[in-house]
Amino acid sequence: MPNRKITFLIVPEDNSNVKQVKFSRVFLGLMACVILLGLTGISFIIHDYLALKSTIPSVRSLKREVTSQRSQIHAYANKIRALNSEMKALHDFEKKLRVIANVEAPAGQDAVFGIGGTMGADLENLPPLTENHSSVIRAMHAQLEQLDEASVVQKQAFEELHDYLQDQKSLLASTPAIRPTTGWFSSGFGYRISPFTGLKEFHRGLDIATRRGTPIVAPADGVVTFAGKKGGLGNMLVIDHGHGKVTRYGHMQKWLARRGTHVKRGDKIGLVGNTGRSTAPHLHYEVHVNGIPVNPGKYILN
Repeated sequence: MPNRKITFLIVPEDNSNVKQVKFSRVFLGLMACVILLGLTGISFIIHDYLALKSTIPSVRSLKREVTSQRSQIHAYANKIRALNSEMKALHDFEKKLRVIANVEAPAGQDAVFGIGGTMGADLENLPPLTENHSSVIRAMHAQLEQLDEASVVQKQAFEELHDYLQDQKSLLASTPAIRPTTGWFSSGFGYRISPFTGLKEFHRGLDIATRRGTPIVAPADGVVTFAGKKGGLGNMLVIDHGHGKVTRYGHMQKWLARRGTHVKRGDKIGLVGNTGRSTAPHLHYEVHVNGIPVNPGKYILN
């Protein structure tokens, strides 16, 4: 019958009255289910605990790996920041060189050096295993690409400056700048009264009177293109300095350089004489720029 109960007898050890406890079958069934469910839950908890406990070493390993990666990212970020500073310093130095050399920078060059960022600071409080790592790494890659582009531009800029300064060095070395011989100026550049005809004539050079045999030196680097006799100028020598500049030396006693000889500023090229149409020992000195005679006095700095 459904209402039948199960009786439990409780017999004390001291022979006192026996107690009876009655439970219905339904109650006992419910209690059995509760106990079974409890045991099942406890078994699941124990299983999950053991499973989690087994993953602790790998979690610790991953944590160490993440910490190491964060340190590496931080170090790379600092290196990129240092490279940015060095590139900016190089760019500033290039600007100073361009100011000194009076050379303008290529258009848009400054935009290439607009590199910046605070990646190092962003990493200070960065939690592990978040998407922020990916964004920082993307930013690092972007700045590395900018640095690569900037380094190419900077290399081209320095090569351009180098070529320009080399050309300027060649130009300066090839520009007449010193007296070709010692003595005093006996006749200047321009119109004068001819000592031979008494008529007004254009004097194409500068006469420097001095003793016969006084050394004549090259006023700049160049190549001797002529060494021979030339009408009224007697023994004459011509030096092509490049860049459209040529110097001529007349009335020489002797040549000390031949055609094709490369000379440097200050090299001896001959001796003062009195050959050709001349009234006394002196050097007739001419400077031509792009085929036009100019005042040699403007090319004597000493």
